[in-house]
Amino acid sequence: MRVRLTTSVEDAPGLAWAARWHAFWPGYRAWFLSEGEHARPTATTTVAELRRHMPELLPLYDDLVWRAGGSDHAARCLGLYRPAHILAGCSQAVWTRDEAVLVRNYDYNVSVWEQSFVSTGWLGRRVIGMSDCLWGLLDGMNDAGLALSLAFGGRRVVGDGFGISLIMRYVLQTCDTTAQAVAVLRRVPCHMAYNITALDHAGSVATVFIGPDRAPTVSVRRVITNHQGIVEWPEHAEATGSVARLRTLTNHLDRDTETADRFVHRFLEPPTYSRKHRQGFGTLYTAAYWPRRGTAALLWPGRRLDMSLHSVVPGVAVVDLSEAQSAVLQSP
Repeated sequence: MRVRLTTSVEDAPGLAWAARWHAFWPGYRAWFLSEGEHARPTATTTVAELRRHMPELLPLYDDLVWRAGGSDHAARCLGLYRPAHILAGCSQAVWTRDEAVLVRNYDYNVSVWEQSFVSTGWLGRRVIGMSDCLWGLLDGMNDAGLALSLAFGGRRVVGDGFGISLIMRYVLQTCDTTAQAVAVLRRVPCHMAYNITALDHAGSVATVFIGPDRAPTVSVRRVITNHQGIVEWPEHAEATGSVARLRTLTNHLDRDTETADRFVHRFLEPPTYSRKHRQGFGTLYTAAYWPRRGTAALLWPGRRLDMSLHSVVPGVAVVDLSEAQSAVLQSP
């Protein structure tokens, strides 16, 4: 199973973003309308909620809607307010001995992964991370040295709020520290349950458990998988191995003999690394972020791509997920 991971640099939305839009819009439109036209909020409601909760993003949103052609569906989908539901299984942890690093696995259906790692200078801030929903992020880091990653929270509830990848973008566009990120995650509503881990330049760590039906809670746990303290959806936890992944990574993290490099590579081993791609939640990539040095890496068993806030090289890496090998980065 081969994928083509694209890396791009965009100081402002332009040709690279337009290429992603044209490639992925048919799939996103089908997802957006999967529960029916009237299940999604109007463009007027979407803009009003953006202005209420994330006003700093409005100029960027308007620009992207214009570049997408200005249709009603584009405006509503890009606003990501009360979108269709999304399920995934992920692991994330923070190593705090010596130099801190945030590391995560993203386990999801490969057919709906954008396969795009972007470096953006939008709104005057440098942000790098894995793209989702055309301007959101699955994980990333900004030029203040704040890194974030997300994991599904393992609860069935769906309600009012924004898609999590847009909230991730907003946090990295507007926050410098973990404390600021926590404050934003406490106030911006999310339509599903997620666990967001933040690590900043000073080494401050927090995970916020969020959902549409109850107040956010902040955890100091350094290993997070797909439940929020207790298992509330046993079938999902069992299918994704949430408890086993949490236990395994916690045991490794607590070992006196463990090193930072060794811990990062634990994410490339079972049970944390999943090969269940045909079932829709295999590991698509491992990402590691070192906020103090401003560097990041994407990893698969046997291969790795290194980059930094200021040295993402545009190109394409062909990754064979079945063999867990990736080709050398090539220019497009």
